Amino acid sequence: MQRAEGSVGAMKIRGAVLERTSARAPFIESAPVTVCELDLSAPGPGELLVRIETAGLCHSDLSVVDGSRVRPMPMLLGHEAAGIVEAVGSDTPDIGIGQRVVMTFLPRCGACAGCASGGRTPCVPGSRANNAGELLGGGRRLVRDGVEVHHHLGVSAFATYAVVDHRSVVAVDDDVPPEVAATLGCAVLTGGGALLNSAKPGAGDRIMVVGLGGVGMAAVLVALSEASDGHEVIAVDTVPEKLALARELGVHAAYTPAEIAERGVQAEIVVEAAGAVRAFETAVAATAPGGTTVTVGLPAPDARASISPLALVAQGRSIVGSYLGSAVPARDIPEYVRRWRAGRLPVERLISARVDLADINRAMDDLAAGHALRQMIVVD
Repeated sequence: MQRAEGSVGAMKIRGAVLERTSARAPFIESAPVTVCELDLSAPGPGELLVRIETAGLCHSDLSVVDGSRVRPMPMLLGHEAAGIVEAVGSDTPDIGIGQRVVMTFLPRCGACAGCASGGRTPCVPGSRANNAGELLGGGRRLVRDGVEVHHHLGVSAFATYAVVDHRSVVAVDDDVPPEVAATLGCAVLTGGGALLNSAKPGAGDRIMVVGLGGVGMAAVLVALSEASDGHEVIAVDTVPEKLALARELGVHAAYTPAEIAERGVQAEIVVEAAGAVRAFETAVAATAPGGTTVTVGLPAPDARASISPLALVAQGRSIVGSYLGSAVPARDIPEYVRRWRAGRLPVERLISARVDLADINRAMDDLAAGHALRQMIVVD
């Protein structure tokens, strides 16, 4: 790969900026996101200029729009994406011009207590930068009409170009298509990591996934890719079309939450990926004695669930939280690429629609309504 340090200056880009939080649906009418022109600074030391190829629309984006996750405004959204490196700043190791990269929303500094946990807890400086709307190296690289615009989770991928810290990307080979690469950066890292890193199922354990959005369906795919260990995979959702897709993918059974309760279906490993209180309660109730509930959904901060502490104690059950699948992206993404190449992880099946950047508010409505798995924004 070529390297061209400091080869570009500030440039004009087009991006989707969230103007205000706590917007009400339908977003096509309230229009909280504006697609507009911005100025993007050149990459500094340890940073990359990436031409965005495609970006996935995730509930983590929606949670900022509806106010469930409080972030500074205005903010250029988008955190799950793939693109091509077009320029590199100084002191940027091992990444060159023309390299395709997966963008990940939790950079790891490699030196803090969180990074020393092997993925169990987030990077401390990375989390601090994300909360401030900055890059890991500090500050912002986006300006509109003389006013700084915040970065979304160190990525801001709903745009034609992005400047990111090199610790926010993982390089992949050219044979990995952009849409496949993009899903690995959030949906697969989160859903698959909840299973492999947090739950760590044993041979023969039944695996249940509650909530079949992009993250939940990714967890289903990763569970099925572990089929050689004799796992029975069970999918749970309220949407018939999602249950039908799960059956097509090869799950052993697919149920609504009501059916789970009526039939008393349980599993040793239950992944909750809906980000809703009732889904969490369903997942806990469906966890077999001695089993583990892993929750990766992002409910509203004031959400509260009702569970029985006695049942946890008497039945030896555990509840584990998993942020970004307790992942170390540089470690985990290559493993998912290997499974994809081997035909064991068909993440293309997660893609439910392709949309233009200009249609971002309508796409948010589709996501909020529960119709979409992964809508991919195709950047022109």
